[in-house]
Amino acid sequence: MSGDILLKIEDLRIEGRSGDTWSEIVKGVDLTLHRGEVLGLIGESGAGKSTVGLAAMGYARDGCRITGGTIEFDGIDLRRTSEAQRRGLRGKRIAYVAQSAAASFNPAHRLIDQYAEGPVTHGVMGRDKAEEDAIELYRRMQLPDPEGIGFRYPHQVSGGQLQRAMTAMAMACRPDLIIFDEPTTALDVTTQIEVLAAIRDIVRQFDTAAIYITHDLAVVAQAADRIKVLLRGEEVEEAETRAMLAAPREDYTKSLWAVRSFARPERTDSPGAALVSVQGVSAAYGKVPVLEDVSFDLHPGRTMAVVGESGSGKSTTARVITGLLPPSAGTVLFEGSPLPPALKSRTRDQLRQVQMIYQMADTALNPKLRLRELIGRPAQMYLGLRGRALEARVRDLLALIELEPDTYIDRLPGELSGGQKQRIGIARALAAEPKLIICDEVTSALDQIVQEGILKLLTRLQDELGLSYMFITHDIATVRAIADDVVVMQKGRVVDKGPKAQIFAPPHEPYTELLLSSVPEMDPDWLTGLLERRAAQG
Repeated sequence: MSGDILLKIEDLRIEGRSGDTWSEIVKGVDLTLHRGEVLGLIGESGAGKSTVGLAAMGYARDGCRITGGTIEFDGIDLRRTSEAQRRGLRGKRIAYVAQSAAASFNPAHRLIDQYAEGPVTHGVMGRDKAEEDAIELYRRMQLPDPEGIGFRYPHQVSGGQLQRAMTAMAMACRPDLIIFDEPTTALDVTTQIEVLAAIRDIVRQFDTAAIYITHDLAVVAQAADRIKVLLRGEEVEEAETRAMLAAPREDYTKSLWAVRSFARPERTDSPGAALVSVQGVSAAYGKVPVLEDVSFDLHPGRTMAVVGESGSGKSTTARVITGLLPPSAGTVLFEGSPLPPALKSRTRDQLRQVQMIYQMADTALNPKLRLRELIGRPAQMYLGLRGRALEARVRDLLALIELEPDTYIDRLPGELSGGQKQRIGIARALAAEPKLIICDEVTSALDQIVQEGILKLLTRLQDELGLSYMFITHDIATVRAIADDVVVMQKGRVVDKGPKAQIFAPPHEPYTELLLSSVPEMDPDWLTGLLERRAAQG
C-alpha cells in the first residue's frame, strides 16, 4: 500500500425518499482510502454500505440525494465537478462490480461486446485490442474456455461465471478504484474461492484500490486491509483487519461476529414414505446434457439441502421437479404417483402442491404490483378465493411472515428491504397451500442478521404447517443450521447423499471434502493457506 490518498470522504450525508418525505440515511460518514488499499465495508441490511460505495463515485441512486460533505477522488471534488466529468471517470478510473451480475448485464449482447464497450468508449484501446484483453482477463479469472466464453450471451453461462466476467469487465480500463458490492455473495463456496483469489491477485497486480462491500465477515477477512463497520448510516468502528478480528471494540461488531448461532434440533423420528421421489432423471438444455441419472427421496415435514458448485445441476433439478424442464429420462413421483414431465400437462392441484421461492427477490417480484396482489394471486388462482376471503387470507399470510398487515399490505416491493422482499416471496409460496416449497438460494443475497431471521421463520413455518423444503444452497453454514438430509451434486450427478450427520462426519467423499474445506474462516491467512495446500496437492 502506498502512502498516497486516492479517495477522501468527509462528513458524508445522504437522504432517502419515502413517498414525499426525505430522511437522512447516511449520517456523517468519513472514509480515507490509499492507493492499492482494500477497505471492507460491513454491516447489516440498511446500514448504508452500498449507498456509501456509490457515493464514492459521486453517484446517488434514484430516491437518494447527497446533501452534505466532501467526496474527493485523486484531488477531484466529485460534488463540485460537472456530471460530464463524473461520467468520464466512471468506468475508466472508477469501476463498479454489482452484486447481481445476472441483473446487470444486457441480455441482448454478448459478454465480449459488453466488455469492449468501456475501453472503446473511453478511448483506452481499440476493439481488436479490447477483445484480446478480454480473453486474457477471462483467463486470469479462471473462466472456462477463455477464448470462446466471451462470445456467449449472459443466459448461456452460470451465475459464478457471470460474476467473474463482470469483475474482468470492471478491470477493462485498469481503474484506480473498484467498488465491489457483494461480489461473491451469490456464489457457491468453491467458485467464491476462485473469485476471491482472482480479485485479490488483480487488485495487487495493478495496484488498484478497492472498497469491498459485504455482510460476510469471513470473506472480507481474506480481501480487506482495513474494515469499517456501519449501522443505520453511522460508523460504529474502524480498524485494521487483524486487529478487528482479534478484538472488536463495540458490542454491535461483536454481535455480527456471533450472529450465525441458530441451528434447529436434530430430528430423531423416522422419515416415513417419500413425498417426492426423483428416479433416474437425466435432462438437457438443447443438445447439452446437464443432469445424469439423478435419484433421491424427499420426505414429508423434512428439509433436504441440495449443495454443489455453480453449474452442478441444483437449480436444473428443481426445474425438472416443477415441470419447467421435462427430463429426457427418468421420472418424478409425488406421493407415489408420477408427475407429468411438462408443466402444461399438470393439473392445477399438481401445480399447487409444489411452489418456489427464488434467490433474487428484487427480480422475482413485479415492481408494479402491491403486496395484496402479489400474495393474493396464488390464493385466487389455486384456491378460488375472492373479495373479503382473499383479503383476509393475504392479511393472515402477512402476519404469518411477521409483517404487520395494515402497514405493508398496500406497499410496493420497492418500499421494502431485501429481507422483507424475501418474506413476501415466502408468503406468496404459502398462499397456494403447497406441501413442498423449493427454496432456491433464498438467503444468499441477505446479510447474516437477516439470513438468521429468514431461517428461523422457515423453520417455524415448517413446524406449524408440516411443510417439506428442498433447500438449494451453496452456504454450508445454512445446511448445518436447518437441513435434515443432504444431497451433494457435481457436474449434473449426485455424488453423495444421506442424513446431515452422516454427510458431515468423516471420512468424506472427495467432492464433499472439497466443499467443506472451501468454507471461509475468520482468519486473514485462511485463503492463502488453502491455496498453498491445494497447490502442494496438485
